[in-house]
Amino acid sequence: MVVCGDDGLAHRLAAELRGVYEEQVTLVVPPAERTARPPVVGRARAVSAALLDRVVSAAVNRAAGNGTPTAPSEPASGQRTLEAVEATEAVLAEAGVERAAALALVYDDDETNIRAALTARRLNPRLRLVLRLYNRRLGQHIEELLDQAAALATGGAPGDGAASDASTTVLSDADTAAPALAATAVVGTSKVVQTDGLLLRAVERLPAEPGGPDLPGLPTLALLSANANDPAFADGSEASGEQGPLLLPDAAAVRDAAGRRGSVVLEQVSYSAGSALPAGRGVGMVPSFASLFSRRLRFSLAGLVACVFALAVALWLATGIHPLGALYLTLLDLFSINDPAIGSSTDRQILQLLSGLVGLLLLPVLLAAVLEALGTFRGAGALRRPPRGLGGHVVLLGLGKIGTRVLIRLRELNIPVVCVEAGPEARGLAVARRLRVPVVLGDVTQEGVLEAAKIHRAHALLAVTSSDTTNLEAALYARSLRPDLRVVLRLYDDDFATAVYRTLRAAHPQALTRSRSVSHLSAPSFAGAMMGRQILGAIPVERRVLLFAALQVGGHAQLEGKTVGEAFRAGYWRVLALDTGRERQGGSGLVWDLPDTYVLRGSDRVVLAATRRGLAELLRRRRRGGPGA
Repeated sequence: MVVCGDDGLAHRLAAELRGVYEEQVTLVVPPAERTARPPVVGRARAVSAALLDRVVSAAVNRAAGNGTPTAPSEPASGQRTLEAVEATEAVLAEAGVERAAALALVYDDDETNIRAALTARRLNPRLRLVLRLYNRRLGQHIEELLDQAAALATGGAPGDGAASDASTTVLSDADTAAPALAATAVVGTSKVVQTDGLLLRAVERLPAEPGGPDLPGLPTLALLSANANDPAFADGSEASGEQGPLLLPDAAAVRDAAGRRGSVVLEQVSYSAGSALPAGRGVGMVPSFASLFSRRLRFSLAGLVACVFALAVALWLATGIHPLGALYLTLLDLFSINDPAIGSSTDRQILQLLSGLVGLLLLPVLLAAVLEALGTFRGAGALRRPPRGLGGHVVLLGLGKIGTRVLIRLRELNIPVVCVEAGPEARGLAVARRLRVPVVLGDVTQEGVLEAAKIHRAHALLAVTSSDTTNLEAALYARSLRPDLRVVLRLYDDDFATAVYRTLRAAHPQALTRSRSVSHLSAPSFAGAMMGRQILGAIPVERRVLLFAALQVGGHAQLEGKTVGEAFRAGYWRVLALDTGRERQGGSGLVWDLPDTYVLRGSDRVVLAATRRGLAELLRRRRRGGPGA
């Protein structure tokens, strides 16, 4: 296996292949990556530790006994590291691409990945390619192009068995991580996996009382940390042991955890081609009618309209003419079109004078409305400021690749958002402008920036910049303004995230704090694609990940010929659905209510939930033997 990249995802992916799938990995990184990144992480830890010590020193002392960050480890056995500025033909040849089974190109730049993929396909037409591309539309075209080139070089056709190993998979770490980040920031929003119409919704449930009624839903996917109520306990990760979250527990573990642990279950499962989440309010370039005019101007217009109708009613009562005729005469008097009411009754003359006065008041209001509307249309392409009285929104810090996808996800869920971005050239500003989302430009570490984003009335802070230190500093400052604020941090390093989590929980035990790593969420999908399996999605359980994949039962001795109940292996995998290939009324060919007595046949295609090690074991066993291995 060969992995080429220039950021944390490359290192995380190499560790995933080496530690979970037990593969020999060649890692190609820029010359400064191996020597420069560890000190950068170390400096980030040092700066952040100083922040923690200054702001919540008492909490640091309380959490110090629970774990200490360790220095980055040296590359483990089974990994060879090459240093190169770019994945050129010579570099790929030295990395062994001509003999490799799969190549992952996870540079941060789309063009660099595409250029290297074209070169690698020429060197080894049978190579399985996994590309990291942010541009989804371009990714579809590149995937088709590279698959066609592989088919022609191997003498087959795209999709044939001969060319199946030379498949191309285009993934985006931003698309993979955005749903989890958005869901974590919003109370009550389910964790959702949506791929090609497949919709899986997982929700966290509070600890159930022993002997209580069973709640509706599919089998329990995970049990949350045993010490979740302890303010100093860390967000559970791979190193948390038995006290951390339990993925795919058996019935005995679920019974033992009743009343002590929360759980994660699939509450709703559906499959509909072309399904999409509802679009958010205010999406589009055309502003709504209410946004054309200020609140004061709308009240002024409403008051003048009420006066016109009142004058029309008074004229109708005074003269006895038809109500429509009274309204017509009032409008003529309003715009000074009618003749003077000489010789008419005193009531009629007074009403005509009042109508003329209202007309004089209406002219400046109409002029102001026209100017304000033109200004709104002219400024529709400009960044909006947070409106007065805004509350209950999510403050999104960072509009890079990850932040942009998270913003789109939040707006699809109709969640109000205020963005904070330091750079005026960030790629997400155009998306925020199109979605008409308020944006505050400025350095979040400077005083007044978070206040301008209405952080004191916000529902949550979602800090997803590429800098761990910036995210932490923003969270600390936000907590000083609002101690009970819900905070979600994007943190790369697990040890650093553990220390931060413990400290923030200890300092603010009543406030919810969560940390997520984009590379940790997306690496399993990239690794699964390199092993020849398309991961349907991933759901985070604290700082661990549960994967969903579709497998052909044939060739898997752990599944073939066994019942669904016998095939279940606690902590490794659980069969959730059977793909019959025939659409049923109101859905598709996916059957989710499989009885435990159903016998899995080799021709069956199933959807299963698996841990990283469980999926790796299934793939390794199939590759070593069995049909189609």
